[in-house]
Amino acid sequence: MSQAAEHPSETYSFLGPAGTFTEAALKLVEAAEGKPWRSVNNVGEALDDVVTGRSVGAVIAIENSVDGGVSATQDALARIPGVRIVGEYLVPVDFVLVARHGTRLADVRTVNAHPVAYAQTHRWLETNVPGHGHIPASSNVAAAIALLDDRPVADAAVAPPGITDHHDLAVLADSIGDNTSAVTRFVLVSRTLAIPPRTGADKTSIIVELPADHPGALVDMLEQFATRGINMGLLSSRPIGDELGRYRFVVDLDGHVHDERVADALLGLRRFSPRVTFLGSYPRADGFRPEVSARYSDEAFVEARDWLRAIVSGEPDAG
Repeated sequence: MSQAAEHPSETYSFLGPAGTFTEAALKLVEAAEGKPWRSVNNVGEALDDVVTGRSVGAVIAIENSVDGGVSATQDALARIPGVRIVGEYLVPVDFVLVARHGTRLADVRTVNAHPVAYAQTHRWLETNVPGHGHIPASSNVAAAIALLDDRPVADAAVAPPGITDHHDLAVLADSIGDNTSAVTRFVLVSRTLAIPPRTGADKTSIIVELPADHPGALVDMLEQFATRGINMGLLSSRPIGDELGRYRFVVDLDGHVHDERVADALLGLRRFSPRVTFLGSYPRADGFRPEVSARYSDEAFVEARDWLRAIVSGEPDAG
């Protein structure tokens, strides 16, 4: 796939280089098939591509089933305005241990690995490479590429499966992930303000700041969802950074902004919070359709509004 950004209206950005899990996620984006792809170095650069128009969209990791929310992505989404999430994609995560040809597992003393990848393989490494040292890498692929330097900083690297399709390295061990069910959730971010139509299997992502640091402030926020029958798939706190005790919360809600219960909750949040950032409503990658109680259905909200409107209009009470 082309890496050039000669056609920004068609280009998609991803955390590169080739062979990363982010590239694997981009391969799942139907709209990106056959279009130019632009490799970037970090989440901030990917979002900047979208904001400035260098790319029509960017795929970024937002959550991992083992380590939870990706803080760099959450902070960037809170800091960079003008972007929306329009889709999500799930990529199973596993790793291999690679080295230069001729290296044996018994020869490994230092391992280069991205911190997240290391966290997901450290038990295997502690068992099979006892006493090893860890050297952090900027990405999973960068860890492998560094082994090809004239003077590599490490003896081996934790890398994605298929890395040897791109680089001349030897696999010392495969399937070294500590959790065979590990999955990373990626989102497609765009400048478009158009909201994908609801499917019944949707997710809404928002960022909410608490108005003050006082007892019950978080409960006040959570009640906006609980009283409307909305389940949260993700609740992650991140420091705002201006002073101690000030936090923003990244929240995933089951449902679409066009669902009456979700829309009503957002109105409640807007009254409650000094800042609510709507990140988007989009189809869930897993296709899960939540069961909605009749009291929280669209019809229940519409009927309640009609009832109140009739009272205000002076219409007879129909019971």
